[in-house]
Amino acid sequence: MGQYGVVGAIRSANGGPLRRGGRSVGRALRAPVTFAARGIRKATNAHGAGESGLAKLIELHAVHSAGDMLVTIALASTVFFSVPTDQARGRVALYLAITMAPFALLAPVIGPLLDRLPHGRRAAMAAAMLTRVVLALTMTGAVATGGLELYPAALGVLVASKAYGVVRSAVVPRLLPPRISLVKANSRVTLGGLLATGLAAPLGAGLHQLGPAWPLYGACVVFLLGAYLSMSLPHAVDSAKGEARARLTSSEHRPHRTPLPHLPRLHRTSRPGSAKRRERRERRARPGLRTVGRSVLHALQANSALRMLSGFLTFFLAFLLRVHPLNGLSPAFSLGMVAVAAGAGNALGTAIGALLRSRGPEKTIALVLTAALATTVVSAALYTAFFIVLVAAVAGISQALGKQSLDSLIQRDVPEAVRTSAFARSETLLQMSWVAGGAIGILLPLNGVLGMAVAAAFLALGVATAVRGLLTAARRGSPHPRVA
Repeated sequence: MGQYGVVGAIRSANGGPLRRGGRSVGRALRAPVTFAARGIRKATNAHGAGESGLAKLIELHAVHSAGDMLVTIALASTVFFSVPTDQARGRVALYLAITMAPFALLAPVIGPLLDRLPHGRRAAMAAAMLTRVVLALTMTGAVATGGLELYPAALGVLVASKAYGVVRSAVVPRLLPPRISLVKANSRVTLGGLLATGLAAPLGAGLHQLGPAWPLYGACVVFLLGAYLSMSLPHAVDSAKGEARARLTSSEHRPHRTPLPHLPRLHRTSRPGSAKRRERRERRARPGLRTVGRSVLHALQANSALRMLSGFLTFFLAFLLRVHPLNGLSPAFSLGMVAVAAGAGNALGTAIGALLRSRGPEKTIALVLTAALATTVVSAALYTAFFIVLVAAVAGISQALGKQSLDSLIQRDVPEAVRTSAFARSETLLQMSWVAGGAIGILLPLNGVLGMAVAAAFLALGVATAVRGLLTAARRGSPHPRVA
């Protein structure tokens, strides 16, 4: 056989039935993954989200949520089940109290920092991701033994996660496509995170079978990807064009005076304090949240109560179900049922919020806050496993709908010049409320009826301070045009 005959035989063998069969199997295995990836990319890029950069933020938030889920799986058994209940409660309470200090700094520090250093938003999100990489690596050595160093690192991960949430809320308005409202954009971002959480849960469970530290190693990889995606966001994220600072407390808006013509340099230098006084006058004249109506403030009060409920249930039920699991179930399975109910409620609330298109946000917030109060009151009176799961589900729905309605009110009532700062500051307040609720849940005795009664008490306070004002504002209507 000649040279060309040998080459032909080799090519014939390479293209034989075995190789063709292998290619067919490879295509069959890749098809579902490719189809799912194309579907996700099409959904995230719809309605101009791909051109504005919102799609990249959705992907970044999905990565963030997946990493948080892997950390949660790694810590679940160690924090709540590997040490005695009293010891675990004492440790978590101590370090949660210590963690209150960084959260207290988020409001006066992170918000003004975003105002004064607007070009650092992408770097801030990347720094939050890299911080969690370091902390996750720190926890890998202690996750199996439950050592003391595990708890500050775990709570540090929580702080970094919440700090990311503050910055992300400030970023969304900068990437808003013309055809999508802010409430709908936030719904997409939240849904992307929920879907990623659902996909990461079985992955984390599989990694946990290899060893308690393996979910943390997986989280490190995910957070490194998140740091890269943070820096790949469009440059519009770091643009400060048209922005000004917003304050949660401010006096009534004072009318701007007609600016005086510039004085000669000799006169300016003879009055060294005039520049400072002029700057103070301008700062006082800047619009704050109170200058755009009371709907936003009442919505913040209501959402703070709902976020306190979320933090309270997270920690209180985690310890309660360990000692007093649901009827006939193991502690782990009981906690899993409550977590699934809360997650499903959050997803349902997010979907409902996307369908509402920010119609009647005041009424929506008043409704979900009242529904959460009614559910906790009934659960305290008729304490059963069913009502515990129901409270978790209603809390998830209420938190999602309340937050999206608050976003809609900020978009409608807050001027664009201060809207980004308003999102950062409102998110900071809500995160601090979550921590306060979690602290109450840790310190409270493990009595289900008492816990539901306490939850009903601070929800009742939220209803008393917010619902009447929200309904009054809804009847009067907004002075500003609504955004669909």
